[in-house]
Amino acid sequence: MFRLRNAASLAAAATVAVVSASPASATSGPGCLVVVNVAYNDVLNVRARPTAQSRIVDVLKPRRHGIIHLDAPCQPKSVPWGSRWCRITHYDGDRTSSGWVKARFVRDSDCP
Repeated sequence: MFRLRNAASLAAAATVAVVSASPASATSGPGCLVVVNVAYNDVLNVRARPTAQSRIVDVLKPRRHGIIHLDAPCQPKSVPWGSRWCRITHYDGDRTSSGWVKARFVRDSDCP
């Protein structure tokens, strides 16, 4: 009986570990971004909505941010690339945030 409970506990722990690891594996491959055109001692603001007047929900430090995943094509497509807004999810250690960044401050990158 003790071995059966231990096996059940191990199986439950393994399931939790797999579920916990899911966000990281969901970001592997193409579809990530890196911060560009921002001074090393400055930050890129992540906004709640695609407007510069919107609330800041996170900040991205050039070359010191976690994973920035591009969630959808930058929009609107009717304006030049640098004027578009990109919907992103930012993974940084145990923290995750979502929001919008201006396209001129990010560049495509493979996800780790």
